[in-house]
Amino acid sequence: MHKDKIKPMLFSTMKHYDGKQFITDVISGIIVAIIALPLSIALALASGVNPEEGLYTAIVAGFIISFLGGSRVQIAGPTAAFATIVAGIVAKNGMEGLMLATIIAGVLLILMGVLRLGALIRFIPYTITTGFTSGIAVTILIGQFKDFFGLSYPAGTETIETMDKIRAAATNFATFNPYALLVGGISLAILIVWPKISEKIPGSLIAVIAGILIVKFAKLPVSTIEDLYTISNKLPTFHMPQFSFAAVKAMASDGFTIAILAAIESLLSCVVADSMINSHHRSNMELIAQGCGNIGSALFGGIPATGAIARTAANIKNGGRTPVAGIVHAIVLVLVLVVLMPYAALIPMPTIAAILFMVAYNMCQWRTFVHLCKTAPKSDIIVLVTTFVLTVVFDLVIAIEIGMALALILFMKRMSEETQVKGWKSYDPEEDPDGMNLKPLPKHVRVYEISGPMFFGATERIAAIDFSVNTQVIILRMRSVPALDATAMHALEEFYHRCHENGITLVFSHVNDQPMHTMKKDGFIQLIGKENFRPHIDDAIAWAGELVGKKTA
Repeated sequence: MHKDKIKPMLFSTMKHYDGKQFITDVISGIIVAIIALPLSIALALASGVNPEEGLYTAIVAGFIISFLGGSRVQIAGPTAAFATIVAGIVAKNGMEGLMLATIIAGVLLILMGVLRLGALIRFIPYTITTGFTSGIAVTILIGQFKDFFGLSYPAGTETIETMDKIRAAATNFATFNPYALLVGGISLAILIVWPKISEKIPGSLIAVIAGILIVKFAKLPVSTIEDLYTISNKLPTFHMPQFSFAAVKAMASDGFTIAILAAIESLLSCVVADSMINSHHRSNMELIAQGCGNIGSALFGGIPATGAIARTAANIKNGGRTPVAGIVHAIVLVLVLVVLMPYAALIPMPTIAAILFMVAYNMCQWRTFVHLCKTAPKSDIIVLVTTFVLTVVFDLVIAIEIGMALALILFMKRMSEETQVKGWKSYDPEEDPDGMNLKPLPKHVRVYEISGPMFFGATERIAAIDFSVNTQVIILRMRSVPALDATAMHALEEFYHRCHENGITLVFSHVNDQPMHTMKKDGFIQLIGKENFRPHIDDAIAWAGELVGKKTA
């Protein structure tokens, strides 16, 4: 299929490329770069790394992912989803640990693409993605309290985990700086109101300029980026981390989390983009590009990257229709890094906090969350709320692991409840050859109809079939059984042995392809006897009547 090709979309779009589209792509790329500038800096700070490292990510990963990607319009760079994970890795293992985890994630993403696992991402339940996305939004929000309110923490205060941040903010709220709140409040107001005035110039850029001017000219005692970080406008340089088996083993879990999150977020962004431009992305090529982009970002001093839904949407709205726009966005950011980065040092920290508040609000999906809580089945609500709470209280790794485990257990429970075993008393072969209504069954014959998938969650239904006195033949009608697993196969074998011990012949009616194939492989058909597998229920009942006749003769 078109969307599953392992071929970069750039090469396909070049066939019909013209000068008019090039101009539109360049304009869109420049606008997206302006949007990406304050966001990349803000997300780098939220991730616990230096401001320029956010731009390195947008430049290197943004270029590679646009060049190799499977989407026409995807814009990649640092995103809010990674902020809390990256901050935790940097705090515990430093930049070397983060580089290693990102490279591991990149390799895993490439393997996922090569093995054509792009379609499998859709098997991650919507409740889990909504739960952890909302949870990440809350953790970002909580992480910005310190800068938005201008709080001061004593040296050595633990602020890695979200609960630590809440505790530290509550304990030190007396150090609150009203000027910081004023700057943050004005910045937030601009971010909320500006989109109603103009959509061409991003509100975050206006908020940054206003924040710098207020603090600079009013000489307010408010922390700026240069007060807390050393800023560099140097171009990214190549650096290879130290590889060792122990180091790779230590960072493998974080690498796996980054890979899964990058895959989910980038493919979700592609799907949203497809709906906006009526196109189809190539999911496997996109995963390979994401892998290459993350490896490139790590080797040139960046942080994990993925497709950014907001920047991709901005690209589409401004006329970007090919990967050239994403490449232009990366090149423009190189110029921005060299020329404007020294001025980024003047950005007040409350303004950065305000930008991240808006990022958190836009990604929190609170309407979806509330809608799911009102309308979804109880099991889905349990998965949603559990994933959300675990993301906030612990971290994303635990949230995804437990969320997936819980979703699978509840799904299996639901499926096992769908599997039913019903006993028949009579049937009507004339009006409904497959029916079970009027005509009494032959003497000493019992029929049980199984409906639903037979798997390890439903085996007790087979074990619960009881034998009445004088039963000589049991027919198991399996017309409504689509699948049979090894545990259910074992339960059928056990049931056969019980029948055999009680002198009862087992007959099967209408066994579907997959269960029949499983039975053949298991040697079960040979054990039962091929003649005891009948195509229809009327045939099975007639055969059972013959068997009873032979036994009583």
